[in-house]
Amino acid sequence: MSSAASPPIAAGANPFNPKVVLGMVVFGFAVFIALLWMIGAGMTDRSANNGEAHVGSKGLTGYAALAGILEKQGNVVRRVRAIPLLKDPGLLVLTPPLYTEGKEIAKIIADRRYIGPTMLVLPKWESYLANAMQAESKDGWVLINGMHMPEWLKDLGTYKIETKQIGDEKDKRRIAWDGLGHTGFLPDPREQVVVSDFIGPLVKDSEGNVLAGYWNDYGVYPKLAEKAGWSVTEAGKDENGEAIEPDKGLFPLIIVAEPDLLDNWGTSDEGRTRVAVDLMRLAAGQDHGAINFDLTLNGFKRSANLLTLAFKPPFLAATLCLLIAALVAGWRAFLRFGPALAEERAIAFGKTALVANSAGLVRRSGRLHLLGAPYAALLRERLAHRLALPRGTDPALTEAAIDRAQAARDPQTKPFSRVAADLRAARKATDLLRAGQALKEIERMLTR
Repeated sequence: MSSAASPPIAAGANPFNPKVVLGMVVFGFAVFIALLWMIGAGMTDRSANNGEAHVGSKGLTGYAALAGILEKQGNVVRRVRAIPLLKDPGLLVLTPPLYTEGKEIAKIIADRRYIGPTMLVLPKWESYLANAMQAESKDGWVLINGMHMPEWLKDLGTYKIETKQIGDEKDKRRIAWDGLGHTGFLPDPREQVVVSDFIGPLVKDSEGNVLAGYWNDYGVYPKLAEKAGWSVTEAGKDENGEAIEPDKGLFPLIIVAEPDLLDNWGTSDEGRTRVAVDLMRLAAGQDHGAINFDLTLNGFKRSANLLTLAFKPPFLAATLCLLIAALVAGWRAFLRFGPALAEERAIAFGKTALVANSAGLVRRSGRLHLLGAPYAALLRERLAHRLALPRGTDPALTEAAIDRAQAARDPQTKPFSRVAADLRAARKATDLLRAGQALKEIERMLTR
């Protein structure tokens, strides 16, 4: 143990280094704000890599690879978990699972027809997590169990979409495809095509079946019609083949019946990757705005909360004002003038403190006016004793005797009896104090 004693801390000195304390406060405040922002931005959400067919999945049937490729090419890609973002003007890519509500999908598409383009990617594969089958694999990897027709197509209302699944697992042939200036083969001998006279073909197989196309309604889509090999006048016909008055405000609906053109399995091939990227760009239109991959239909819907709203306009301005006000208040508290004042005891020692505490209790109870009569009686008895007046006599006679003694000393002063009466009649604190001081002056005059 060192023999050198630590120097004592001077009275009133700050035992802490102000710079260290300031650094700790600033660091803690910054971490707290960062935590709030992370919660509000959804960074604490559960992982979407669950092996299903959506943008968060890294298995064969997911679309994480396509989203990553688009991002590396400079496109703005979003993983949409909030319902309001479904009405963003950019391209919305819907990847609903096999079992979902068709009416919900139809409503999302209908709400966007005058907002922005929509791409509907139909499900095809029924799969299971490889980990669940005791297979050695990475998180999110899946095993294909077979094809399954989506059951919600019949609930899409006016969009009469029919699909057909062709091929067999044991078939050794490779299915060729052609579209958007690219050709190639599908990764599996089984394919899913769309059967409809209202679909403008963009990608077809070798037999002319449509793998991907756009809904041929009464909108005007010259780029899509050109890629489909149609003239613009062929677009927009009713069920009887008659032309419909075009609506230039409509945005297209692109339908991808064969998901292996876009999913992680499909993008393992350069040709399929190229056609997938070109298809996304063609669907996004000339503006090439943000590409929004929907996750709400896949069970990752996030409801709006107060933290989310606090960091978005118009509430962001109020949040920033509150943060600045907190910083200013903290800075002023840190730079206060002088050391902290020692707190006084709630109940002090001694008779003076006892009297002060008793007076405070009387004042708080609202009974201050009751002190006038006892105080007047106390002074009357003290003066009677000092003037050697008879004890036990009537109070009025005693006060009259005090008045005579007072008149003999100073006839100009107000008689004791009248001042005592004023004190007994007083109700306000100022009146009580004034009358009490007058009685005290009379006592001093008579006892000198």
